Amino acid sequence: MFNVISRLQCLKACLGSTALSQLNVIVIALLAMTGRVTMLGIARWAGEGGSYRTVQRFFNTPISWAKVHWCLIRHCFLSADDIFIIAGDETVVTKSGKKTYGLDRFFSSLYEKVVPGLSFFTFSLISTKYRTSFPLLTHQIVRSEEKTCAEYLISTEHGKKDQNKSKPKQKGCPGRPKGSKNKNKENVNLSTYLCLIRSMLKKVLQLIGKDTILVYIVFDGAFGNNNALQMVKQCGLNLISKLHRNSALYFPYSGKYSGRGARKKYGDRVNYEHIPKKYLKETTCEGSIQTDLYQMTLLHKLFAQWLNVVVIVKTNLKTHARSHVILFSSDLHLPYGKLIDYYSLRFQIEFNFRDAKQYWGLEDFMNIKKIPVTNAVNLAFFMVNISQALIAEIREHNPLFGVQDLKAYFRAGKYLFETLKLIPEKSDPILIQQIFTHVMKIGSINTL
Repeated sequence: MFNVISRLQCLKACLGSTALSQLNVIVIALLAMTGRVTMLGIARWAGEGGSYRTVQRFFNTPISWAKVHWCLIRHCFLSADDIFIIAGDETVVTKSGKKTYGLDRFFSSLYEKVVPGLSFFTFSLISTKYRTSFPLLTHQIVRSEEKTCAEYLISTEHGKKDQNKSKPKQKGCPGRPKGSKNKNKENVNLSTYLCLIRSMLKKVLQLIGKDTILVYIVFDGAFGNNNALQMVKQCGLNLISKLHRNSALYFPYSGKYSGRGARKKYGDRVNYEHIPKKYLKETTCEGSIQTDLYQMTLLHKLFAQWLNVVVIVKTNLKTHARSHVILFSSDLHLPYGKLIDYYSLRFQIEFNFRDAKQYWGLEDFMNIKKIPVTNAVNLAFFMVNISQALIAEIREHNPLFGVQDLKAYFRAGKYLFETLKLIPEKSDPILIQQIFTHVMKIGSINTL
């Protein structure tokens, strides 16, 4: 039913014939195998042409994975009536030992503490039609490279100033120095981390080209600041993110000009407990929870631009407890419904991380060198995309069909094939199909 080889034929433009044939064997092995996903495990489950040496050669081959991901996404999921948005997030993979490339201590939201491991930042394309995320570009965060880059930036930007310093500055009067000018908030000094993300984002836009129009990029609350907004604007996109629940937002000043001095820009500060009713867009009630949606164009003293702000207020009608979430976008014309929907779609990238770790070896690989580590991580995300392409064929008839069922299907085919090789006489095709159907139920949740 599933023809994996035909699905992978679209990769001929970005993979050599040897690497493509190796990938065919590895993908089928990954779909069928159980246990930890390592090179040795893949070799044990691979069929003809899948020796350990073959798997080892593949993992040590430099591959342009961004092109591989995009070729598969463009062939399987791109359509003219679909709208795509970009999402970016970071995931941490726990690792022990001391020799793995990029090994350091990173904060893991899953463990809620700093753990030894590897960190990877991933950009994915999210389809608003299929409501699914497809990993596109993954880059490993290496602290030693960040420090080297930061030291270079400091030496080039501030080296000349340090040379011109002849006398230490004397302490002057407190307050703003006389004659100082207002700073342009659009001219920001991006951190090394944001510079890395900007370079990745530009690579994604260059890779996609004119195949699809991208307007919005979605980040979590860690990027709800002016520096991240300016970084996104430099790439020609609009940011959708979240602000802290106690952020100081202001209405624009609507009073009369006093006649002297600069015109006032900031009006009253937003009180989240008493938001004016004229900004209320929608009210829904589910059980004892009432949800109010407010949309306003507001100012923040740390941001250069006006912000399209949506405040989601939830109230427990029994206890009168209140809670609110603040979402924002740099696109002032984006409706509140789409802003909320696009931000909620950001969580689809978390499902990519979950599947890559649970089924495709993102937590299991034991490679330690740079190229094998890169290939192992990107192979896990590639399996996320190819599995979604295969599952999409069945979802039209069986919406509950998932990754566990897909693996049970290929595992049953592997068991049946190995069993038939031991039988000297050819069996009845109807009996073979009955055996396959029975074996496929082992480990599956929703059968075909």
